[in-house]
Amino acid sequence: MDLLYWLSLLLWALCVGGLAWYTLGYATQITYVTLADGRRQARALPLLFRLLLPLAPNLDPLLRKGAFAPAAQTAAWQLTAAGYEGLLSGREFVALKLLTPALSALALALLFVPLGADAFPVWLIGTLLAWSWPLHWLRAVRARRAKAIVRALPFVLDLLTLSVEAGMDFMGAVQRNCERRAMDPLNEELLRMQREIQIGTTRKIALRNLSERVRIPQIRTLCSALIQADELGVSIGSILRIQADQLRQERFERAEKLAHEAPTKMLFPLLLFIFPATIIILLGPVLANVMRDFL
Repeated sequence: MDLLYWLSLLLWALCVGGLAWYTLGYATQITYVTLADGRRQARALPLLFRLLLPLAPNLDPLLRKGAFAPAAQTAAWQLTAAGYEGLLSGREFVALKLLTPALSALALALLFVPLGADAFPVWLIGTLLAWSWPLHWLRAVRARRAKAIVRALPFVLDLLTLSVEAGMDFMGAVQRNCERRAMDPLNEELLRMQREIQIGTTRKIALRNLSERVRIPQIRTLCSALIQADELGVSIGSILRIQADQLRQERFERAEKLAHEAPTKMLFPLLLFIFPATIIILLGPVLANVMRDFL
């Protein structure tokens, strides 16, 4: 009996040690995407994704069926907009979306077995959270990248406007901007557009591809204006200046809106903490004196 106990304990220790070694190996792994000019840029995948990604090919025969095609296409576009193209495919993301709740449900079931049926609500809530988490992560990283693009766009447009009005052509101004500025999401997209034009794609199609990849209203408006300027023969410098002024005005209006919303957002925390703070300030010295008398 003692031999069986120590053998089972040893097997559990080996299992936990192997799992810890496997997790540590993927936790220290750095993932990269390849930019249009061949440079590698670090992209952080969640640890859970890195752990489950080797299991994704097992679901590939299932995901090749037509029922999963729309979900895979939507995920592929969202990954491209989030900057993870080439690192994670749409089909792999759908596989991770299926694996995450399945394995989480199994792990929670094993964890809550001693509690019996009383733990079923906790198990159900945990499984639903695991189901929604991959999509929430993808939306969050896409929104963060879109915010970075919108924040950098007015400054980049000012630089492009000055370069074009100084005599440079538009693509030369884009190339100069990509070379001089630190690599950020907007520069990554401009660099890809530049490479597409260099390999023979027309500027109109490259701008349209940029608009479809990013799908941000400000980028759509800018690309449409530049395409119309090419078709009508309008000066690109004037178009860029108009777009830069418009974006600067939108940013100012957005800042004003956030400033007006700040008092309303501060109201609930203020009401939540003002009464405890008042009690501490008013009764604090009294309580300190009472405690001093007792001690």
